[in-house]
Amino acid sequence: MSEQTYALAIHGGAGVILRERLSEDMEAEYRAKLLDAVEAGEAVLKAGGTSIDATIAAVRVMEDSELFNAGKGAVFTHEGRNEMDAAVMDGKTMDAGAVAGVTRIRNPIEAAKRVMTHTGHVLLMGEGAEEFAEEQGIALVDPSYFHTQKRWDQLQKAIAMGAETSLDHSDNKFGTVGAVALDSHGNLAAATSTGGMTNKRWRRIGDTPVIGAGTYAQNATAAISTTGHGEYMMRYTVARDVCALMEFKGLDLQAAAREVIHERFGKAGGDGGLIAVDAHGNIALELNTPGMYRGSVKAGGAIKIEIFR
Repeated sequence: MSEQTYALAIHGGAGVILRERLSEDMEAEYRAKLLDAVEAGEAVLKAGGTSIDATIAAVRVMEDSELFNAGKGAVFTHEGRNEMDAAVMDGKTMDAGAVAGVTRIRNPIEAAKRVMTHTGHVLLMGEGAEEFAEEQGIALVDPSYFHTQKRWDQLQKAIAMGAETSLDHSDNKFGTVGAVALDSHGNLAAATSTGGMTNKRWRRIGDTPVIGAGTYAQNATAAISTTGHGEYMMRYTVARDVCALMEFKGLDLQAAAREVIHERFGKAGGDGGLIAVDAHGNIALELNTPGMYRGSVKAGGAIKIEIFR
């Protein structure tokens, strides 16, 4: 595969994202940060780097921004904590790593990668994941680092409304972030990171760190990262299902993504979307909600940033 052949797609959450609810200033902020994320991932791919490193570079940008429900911008649980999940998967080796329910890891996606590369495990959780991260020299922060007034206010609103759980945002947005990439070596990878649902209780974990539900990559078919109602993503193994339709039914990427999001996940009651890239560099950005923060680029092409459907 030529060193100039690569593809990258990112998402920053899907949901009821309506033009009339998003001010011009906020739209510009989101577009600028999405552009930063795509550029960070593309820089790795342009230099001949791996799809894993490209997806992590893109996700880190969004984890470090208060705009998205991951890392710095993570939402609060019912008890007033920020509990984050993240996962990565390598399409060449089928190796994967994930962390769940962490509260002190500045960039959970970095810890997920280290689980994949430095342990024989796939998923570590809570204090154990943080102990491992510390041993690996990954940056830990005081939990107060994740405290933002906007997210705190959203929690208070959700509690006042008596909502069992709430979406992460006043505009009903699922704020998970993710990236998928094909590198110049022909390898696929996916990375996803989230703060979960506002007002979630009992250490609830969503689909993001569940391989095959929120994150999946397989060189023979595609790399997928999802955003949406995690309980439905898990029940319908959305990420893996796209690859399965390609592998066993012979569907192309776009058709498989469309069938899963609209005919399976959507008809079951799930709201959300996914980003995907296949082994040929085709990109799918599929959603059944009014909007999804997303961006994409292919070798030799211009970066595309989109918000509304």
